[in-house]
Amino acid sequence: MEKKISTTAKEPAKTSARTVAVIDIGATAVRMQVAEISADGTVRPLDSLQRAVHLGKDTFTSGVIQPSTTDECVAILQSFRRTMKEYGVTQPEQIRAVATSAVREAENREAFLDRIYMTTQINVEAIEGAEENRLTYIAVHDLFQKDAKLRNKDVAIVEVGGGSTELIFVRDGRVTFSNTYRLGALRMRETLETYRASAERSRALLGQHIQRTVDQLHWNVSLRKVPYLIAVSGDARFAASLVHPAWDKQGVVRIDCKTFSELADQLVPVSVDELVRKYHIPYQEAETIGPALLAYEHLARAFQVKHILVTGASQRDGLLKEMAVRGAWTAEFAEQAVHSATLLAERYGVNDGHSQYVSEQCVSLFRELRSEHGLDERYELLLRIAGLLHEVGVFISDRSHHKHSMYIILNSDLFGLSRKEITLIALVARYHRRAAPRSYHTEYTSLDRDDRLVVVKLAAMLRLADCLDRKHLQDLKNITFSREKDRFIVTVNDVADLTLEQLAMRDKASMFEQVFGTKVELRTALSADEAITHG
Repeated sequence: MEKKISTTAKEPAKTSARTVAVIDIGATAVRMQVAEISADGTVRPLDSLQRAVHLGKDTFTSGVIQPSTTDECVAILQSFRRTMKEYGVTQPEQIRAVATSAVREAENREAFLDRIYMTTQINVEAIEGAEENRLTYIAVHDLFQKDAKLRNKDVAIVEVGGGSTELIFVRDGRVTFSNTYRLGALRMRETLETYRASAERSRALLGQHIQRTVDQLHWNVSLRKVPYLIAVSGDARFAASLVHPAWDKQGVVRIDCKTFSELADQLVPVSVDELVRKYHIPYQEAETIGPALLAYEHLARAFQVKHILVTGASQRDGLLKEMAVRGAWTAEFAEQAVHSATLLAERYGVNDGHSQYVSEQCVSLFRELRSEHGLDERYELLLRIAGLLHEVGVFISDRSHHKHSMYIILNSDLFGLSRKEITLIALVARYHRRAAPRSYHTEYTSLDRDDRLVVVKLAAMLRLADCLDRKHLQDLKNITFSREKDRFIVTVNDVADLTLEQLAMRDKASMFEQVFGTKVELRTALSADEAITHG
């Protein structure tokens, strides 16, 4: 007899946790964290490993990674591979590996990364400073959720690494500025060794070097006083453990600036060999402690910081949190990126009403045309930002302002967005008017085919959105979309006279028609009599 299965009640779907590993290849160490990510996105650490390397010393002195250092990294990652296997981490999608400035700046970067991949099957990505900033912000974001004081105050998030310093300013919970500076603890140490200066002279040289970056910061940002500085680095954690010996590197410890300054005064003059003997730390770590603490001290003093908050979070926590959402951009991150673009638009005097309107229409078109363009939500954010910034070039000149917009965007930083993503935004803005992409447009032709298609799809939608505010008055507010045979119909339900918009559509709709293979028609739903009544 056939057994019948009841379908009156469904069992809850069984979801299992994922085990993943993240790897951070830095200037002085290769670090790995293995964790379990539950179905609800909760991250539970399982294991962490760290091995010292000489990558920074190689790159910051000779510009290339030496063969012996490459062999060293290969051996470390092979041992990490064995550990991953013990935890069941064997598939590429379970692993995220990144490298920072020491690899990014090396002349033989590609050869190094290729060797790593061939010998370990670990695909390491040399990330840019903007992505480092994004990962650092993601790592410490929970602090703002838990502490209302941080949410409502100006806060500086600083990571003094071996090769660079990542700096993010947050006001009322929103990122207002972020940048990467070539101010790294190991880089500073290498400079000192070049001068062969005494201990006293070394401190003065370091101070002068750090102060140049601080002066540049004051030039870049308007902030002069910041109540809190969040320090994110191994050197800061080392300092915090000396001030608070019971700290288990979980959560946050608060150090007043006077105490931190006194600690820096104690440690900066101490030789690297003495730090190794006294604190039983690897030589590579001991090299960076003095310069890093001095950099934190200078930054805290420059911005009149009252308290330094040292967190146990690291870039690896940011990587794990990204893996928890499977690489998707959260709504909170998207809003941070949009806020960064809004600040850039304000800096160049963009017509706020027009840019916001066009950006909103871009989002509406993107969602309406989802089945046609086949792009994921990440590209919706890029189109949204392109809508905000498409007229920044008017700051230079109204003539050929689309080209000026591309130039400004290409040479600007937008929080959390990679150089490739900024390039796509710049090109979409460049093609919001006039000529379509040509074979002699080098910025466009340097992209691969998939990215070129992204640009023309997004630019076609931006052109349509821009047509809907031809008068820059934002008076078309009730708009609907539909399809009739081979036509994409844009219907305006609250305005009768669309003469200017239809002329603009006739001029700018050709790219849309070529890309999506359909004609565009702009209609009004109002009759002449209704228009009089409506008016």
